[in-house]
Amino acid sequence: MIELWAYLAHTPLLWLALTLAIYLLASEAARRSGNHPLCNPVLLSVVTLIGLLRISNTSYATYFDGAQFIHFLLGPATVALAVPLVQVVDRARQVAVPLALALGAGALVAVAGTALSGWSLGLDAVTLRSLLPRSVTTPIAMGVAEQIGGEPSLTAALVILTGMIGALIANDLLRLLRVEEPAIRGFAMGLASHGIGTARALQLHAEAGAFATLAMILNGLLTALLLPLLVN
Repeated sequence: MIELWAYLAHTPLLWLALTLAIYLLASEAARRSGNHPLCNPVLLSVVTLIGLLRISNTSYATYFDGAQFIHFLLGPATVALAVPLVQVVDRARQVAVPLALALGAGALVAVAGTALSGWSLGLDAVTLRSLLPRSVTTPIAMGVAEQIGGEPSLTAALVILTGMIGALIANDLLRLLRVEEPAIRGFAMGLASHGIGTARALQLHAEAGAFATLAMILNGLLTALLLPLLVN
């Protein structure tokens, strides 16, 4: 059995199949828990896969050989999130000015807060530049990190961590702040925690998910356009 596992562990399709199977199981666990934030499918899948990779002593390069197809689908999946926006186009036009102000403030706080935190901790330039685009969706963040001199792979990990933290605490935090409007909740979650936060918002309310998608897209565009100029 050990020899069989050693052989299968280095077979690319094994890790693709395991990734899909684990995510399906995690999604079922989340459904049975009533979509509890601690049962976020992405969080459960990441923890489980890391454990399997550690136990089997499998390198990330070997894993990625099989899972790169899922990585390829990340771009189309991000674009497909535009579909819910059709349902709230008229509403978004009515509140365009407040949304624009919230977008600018949120993007500025995300970048400036990250920069100040990094400087205070004494991070080196590459790590700090990898951190700066952590609040935008992974494909955009990796491209921006590469453009400004960061490490894209590190950025991807930080983006996922940011999204998982946002998905875990954002809804409860907004409830404590007495923010009840689904559109406001969704926009805040999409702005701060991109795709994973948007997925969580979609679980909570259709309108929240649509505005989270809008925030994620706009924040990605704004950050991709302005962050390289600010850094350079």
